[in-house]
Amino acid sequence: MTVGPTDNVDALPCLPQRAAESHKGDYGRALVIGGSQGMSGAVMLAGMAALRGGAGLVTLAVPSSIQDVVAGFEPSYLTVGLPSDASGLLEERARGDIDALLDRATAVAVGPGLGRSAALTKLVCGLYADTSQPAVFDADGLNALSGKPDKLVAPGGPRILTPHVGEFARLTHEKNIKKADFKTRTAAAVDFARRCRVILVLKGHQTIITDGQQTFVNTTGNPGMATGGSGDVLTGLTTALLCQGLSPLDAARLGVYVHGRAGDLAADELGQVAMIASDLLQFLAPALREVSSE
Repeated sequence: MTVGPTDNVDALPCLPQRAAESHKGDYGRALVIGGSQGMSGAVMLAGMAALRGGAGLVTLAVPSSIQDVVAGFEPSYLTVGLPSDASGLLEERARGDIDALLDRATAVAVGPGLGRSAALTKLVCGLYADTSQPAVFDADGLNALSGKPDKLVAPGGPRILTPHVGEFARLTHEKNIKKADFKTRTAAAVDFARRCRVILVLKGHQTIITDGQQTFVNTTGNPGMATGGSGDVLTGLTTALLCQGLSPLDAARLGVYVHGRAGDLAADELGQVAMIASDLLQFLAPALREVSSE
């Protein structure tokens, strides 16, 4: 099945209509774990997308060295500073603080701007294996997992992995996948999702979404979205949809569609060349309205 702007939007997963007698707790608590010295923008974009995606509460768990920068960007999300090393990367001992935050989280995102180190690999793999909530792993979260292939087949809960083709090549240790045709990539994505029991979002032109049983191909989006930070917006948006009760497969399908549609709306107004990732945040609202029950 293909989803795209010319298809019947009613066929897409849909968020439930919001009740008049509701409060922020009804729409979930998103926890975004990421950020590092010099890469604070990634976690901020993911946090903003989680807010725009409708999560009731959004908390960004970041190294203490960048907490002030992250908190100053947007007053609508919460921030928690975690132990970090001299390089501004999260330390392994941050796990205790993260576990306390997980106790109240509905859905989790791991990876935007996280950076790479041996301690982070251990931290990310532990979260992948132990976290029971649905979680989105992207960017450096995927890079950490790529070095521990045995961990990929033992998720502790529902998992959505959102690699681009280069990250997918590292996850599968199949370098030739970067040059493979669309049919071969699709088959590899389906096989990976089935073996690892995850939802795989293989990003690119015609993004592939599969749980190993059902496969969808998205047709929204454009080359203007090939810019730093675009994937972080998708991560935050998908996490917000999980917070509101969508299944992991439905959250991935709707998230990819809306993300691409926001990019198309941005391109219509700004052009593709000048588009930057933060522009997508502005257009998430109209893209969501097109597919929502509002």
